[in-house]
Amino acid sequence: MTELIWDGKYKDGKKQGPVRIALPFQTIETVNESAQDRRRNLELFASGRSTEWRNRLIWGDKKYVLPSLLAELAGKIDLIYIDPPFDTGADFSFTATIPEADSEGIEFTKQPSLLEQKAYRDTWGVDPEDRQRGVTSTDRYIKWFYETAIILRELLAENGTLYVHCNQTMLPFLRGALDDLFGLEKPHERRDLALREQTEVQLSKLLPRDWECVLVYARSIGNQTFHHQLVPVKEVQQQAVVAWDPIAKKRIAKRDESGDIIYETRTEKLMGSVWTIPIVHPIAHERTGYDTQKPEPLLEGILKVSSNEGDLVLDCFVGSGTTAAVAEKLGRRWIACDIGRFAIHTARKRLLGIRGLKPFVVQNLGKYERQAWQVAEFPSNGKNYLEEQHQREAAYRRFILDLYRATPIAGHAWLHGTKGGRMVHVAAVDAPVTQADVKAIARETWKAIGTGKGGGGEKKEGSFAGAQDDKARKAEGSFAGAQDDRGMKAAVDILGWEFALEVNELAKNVAAESRVDVSFKKIPREVLEKKAVEQGDVRFFELGALSVDAKAKGRELTLKVTDFVIPTDDIPEEARKAIKHRSQLIDYWAVDWDFKDDTFHNQWQAYRTRKEPKIELETKYEYKEGGKYQVVVKVIDILGNDTTKTVEVVVG
Repeated sequence: MTELIWDGKYKDGKKQGPVRIALPFQTIETVNESAQDRRRNLELFASGRSTEWRNRLIWGDKKYVLPSLLAELAGKIDLIYIDPPFDTGADFSFTATIPEADSEGIEFTKQPSLLEQKAYRDTWGVDPEDRQRGVTSTDRYIKWFYETAIILRELLAENGTLYVHCNQTMLPFLRGALDDLFGLEKPHERRDLALREQTEVQLSKLLPRDWECVLVYARSIGNQTFHHQLVPVKEVQQQAVVAWDPIAKKRIAKRDESGDIIYETRTEKLMGSVWTIPIVHPIAHERTGYDTQKPEPLLEGILKVSSNEGDLVLDCFVGSGTTAAVAEKLGRRWIACDIGRFAIHTARKRLLGIRGLKPFVVQNLGKYERQAWQVAEFPSNGKNYLEEQHQREAAYRRFILDLYRATPIAGHAWLHGTKGGRMVHVAAVDAPVTQADVKAIARETWKAIGTGKGGGGEKKEGSFAGAQDDKARKAEGSFAGAQDDRGMKAAVDILGWEFALEVNELAKNVAAESRVDVSFKKIPREVLEKKAVEQGDVRFFELGALSVDAKAKGRELTLKVTDFVIPTDDIPEEARKAIKHRSQLIDYWAVDWDFKDDTFHNQWQAYRTRKEPKIELETKYEYKEGGKYQVVVKVIDILGNDTTKTVEVVVG
């Protein structure tokens, strides 16, 4: 039998499978959940009982996400649709808009981040040594796809179906890989979808590529969920009524008592395997800014054919969120995943526009993914676990300091390096930077400056766009003159993965009280793989600064976003000129009116759409009971990055 072979399929005569690292998910936001549902789920969780199902929007690499779903959902997913990336880089680009009051705004293309580029290098990249022995990018792609499909097949229910959207270039390779995985015992029962695009054919000496294919594979042929769909005929027809004749053993036309053939008027026919799908028009309200966005009628047809109401649907390359949106509208449960931050934000906005939206959660693998990365990336050979952990942490901090272009120092508990006359702290991979951490770091910074153990000064690099300028920092305290004789200032950069709420506000208090200038820089997810780092400039952006005005009158609270400052390095210069007011950078904001130090519960939101590009920056809420409440405001900018602000209020 003919077999498709690719580099890496076999090792020592055995087929190779995917890396299986199962990690726990972290819920970072709950959307559209009522206070009653929130309380009921907390009671169920506290009593050890199962909580109600929540649809899931997961931000993370499918390499970690899919194995992490297996323990809970192996053999339980009824329908999987994927549209895997085929063009190196293009599928991660998106169009962002700087809104303007008197026009449709200035659009610009946001190029893939280093993390997204890294995903493509893992998919297509070939090392020079491998290339010399004949390995191609197609080998790498098939290997990547096959390992993904293995996990997807294990997630499928016995009556489940996998739909794989692919272009003509990769069609024979993906078909060969899936045939290898699902088997060819009944090849005559394989059925694919051919999609004709409603586009104009351009003059060329080549036949147009005006169709794509969706490969269809059932976990168990003959047992899969399948519902025939009727579609309108172009012209009303008179068609003979046919029935099975047991004597002739075939279908024949039925006749009346006079022997005449019986005809019926047909306005509908069974839907075939060639679908004509309209494209998403560039100015349509459905358009989200993704070039690879799929039209809703395509997913609507697939879900109606191969799933029932209440069934579970998965898309691990969700992009603009079409699969999740259609599943929600058709009453299916869903799990949608993507590696792109902006994809998750776009899908969330799109879902919020659906009337009757059920509550869903936004999740990631957070610290667990970083812990796995630290163990894999920084091997150690200590005598015991504690010594090995210490070696890993030291190697990790040297790695981050090198990326930040800082000089390592020793002899401190909280300080790890220096840069531009400032101390540098590198936070752990598995814990957020807390207010207690900031105070301890500030104290040790003063001690280091006072004892002269701060290390030498280096040439200071230019500041990032959106960072507080010197005037703003001097206004917070008189730290400007506090430095040792080698130019080391009472100032510290804190590099972290996650930050506790209100650490930015704390920095101002620290600066005023202890005269230490504290700046927070977010460690980008791009550093999770050294290969990604080697091919780009990793930038550590300062946390966004959000100002919110809160006024209580009786039991009514009024919130207003008054200022918002973020780094603008990823916005092209021409687009940056269109920014007249910082509120133009806000794409979405949401409020948790009663934050209980758990997950952010999205209880109210406002956001821009193509149809409604304006956004209200003020909202009101009336509490049922008077008292003291902790309110959290989350703002997401036009690039998909989020900033939070906590406000304590007393009402009524």
